[in-house]
Order: sequence, then C-alpha cells, then structure tokens
Amino acid sequence: MNTRYKSQGPPREKDLLEGILVVDKPLGPTSHDIVDRVRKVFGIRKVGHGGTLDPLATGVLVLLLGKATRMASLFLGSDKGYEGTVRLGASTDSHDAAGEVTREGDFSAVTAERLEEVMQGFTGDMMQEPPMVSAIKVDGIPLYKRARKGQTIKREPRLIHVYEFSMKRFELPDADFAMRCTKGTYVRKLCDDIGETLDCGAHLSRLRRTASGDLRIEDALPMNELLAMSPDELAGHILPISRFAPGQRHESRLS
Repeated sequence: MNTRYKSQGPPREKDLLEGILVVDKPLGPTSHDIVDRVRKVFGIRKVGHGGTLDPLATGVLVLLLGKATRMASLFLGSDKGYEGTVRLGASTDSHDAAGEVTREGDFSAVTAERLEEVMQGFTGDMMQEPPMVSAIKVDGIPLYKRARKGQTIKREPRLIHVYEFSMKRFELPDADFAMRCTKGTYVRKLCDDIGETLDCGAHLSRLRRTASGDLRIEDALPMNELLAMSPDELAGHILPISRFAPGQRHESRLS
C-alpha cells in the first residue's frame, strides 16, 4: 500500500461523489489511512467511516462521503459479521498477532469438541472489558498510548451480544471461526478469553469483516481497484443516501 497515487485534483465546490461506499480493506493500513487516501485521491471534502478495523484486519469498511458523514451513528451502531482464525498456545499483550507474547501453553490436548464448547460459552449477552491496546479514550488519552508506556488502567466493561460463534475448521494450533455480534465487540479479546479458559493461551491471528449491517463483503470494492478508477467510474459504486433514510429497508441486525 506504499504506492503513490495521483490525485484527481483539488476538492470540488460541490462533491458529486456523495453517499456510501463499501470498501474491502486490505491488510496493513489503518481505517484512517483508507479514509485519508480516498479523500485526497478523489478530492472529496468530507470522508468518514462507519466503524474502524484494526490494521491487521481486512474486509468490509464502510466509507461515508460528503453529507453521508452525518449518518455515521447508523453504521457505527450496526451489527457486524466476521470470519477469522484463533491460534492456540500463545497469548499476546494486544490479543492478536501484532502483540508481544505474554504467555505460552500446551494446547496438544485440546479437541475440536472442547474448543467448540468454549466458543459456545462466549455467545449471548456478556460484559466485555476493552483491551488496553485499543483506541478507547480515558481522560482524553487513547488506551494504546498508555499501553505503550507499560501502563494498565481500569476499563469499564461494556455490554455486548454475540449471536453466533461457530468453528469452521480445526487444525491445531489453529481454528477458523465465523461470528456475528453487536457493535463494539473486540473479537481479539474473545480469542484471549478462549486461551484463558483452555489454560493454554490464545490470540487472534486473522480477522476479516464480512458484514456491517446489511452491507456484505460481496458489495465491497477492493482498494486497488478503487484507486485505479476515475471519479465517474467510482460514482457507479456509491450507494445513495436515500437507501438508508428512515423508512427505507436497511438492517442493523444481521440475519
């Protein structure tokens, strides 16, 4: 993603590129990086997103262009769908593959049946404490900045709901899964909890968002294709604001 892209020109007086754009976020850049690149390349004054993804996550990133930025709360509040991989045998300080290993354990006795049983135990309503390595602010300071200094502070648990947490493939030390959950769910924290329950350690090694509300990965435009388009070509992939207006069909809960 270090390739330099030529800008389409300065911001226009009236953005013709306005609405909702579903992007298939690649591995590596932050959600802010994607927002910034689209804004600069296409000269759009206002670009926001409807729910961040970690740099190591891929998949559905909802971009809000122009007046659609006013609808951020609608997309931030929508349920999410994911597929990913939990790796047994090692916990990390960030609960994913980007972190430093904090413990290791023997996973050889874990069976598919036992792991699936543990996953089922993390469905339904539950209170989840956000990880220290997160963008949540406490006293105006993101938690990840405190974590970098070796600080650990109290985080208020948040109510989440996991509709589905099912195993799709089991091949030690890895297990692939599918998940449907409410907004604000830290999937990597659930993977860490699995490791604690099994007493062998675990972390999230791969995550792909497959849905945000009723927007699916099939609707998403790969980033490299997006950046190669002209403004007119891109306009054909933008969903109108009217589709998500009150009274129109849009789902915040995945079916």
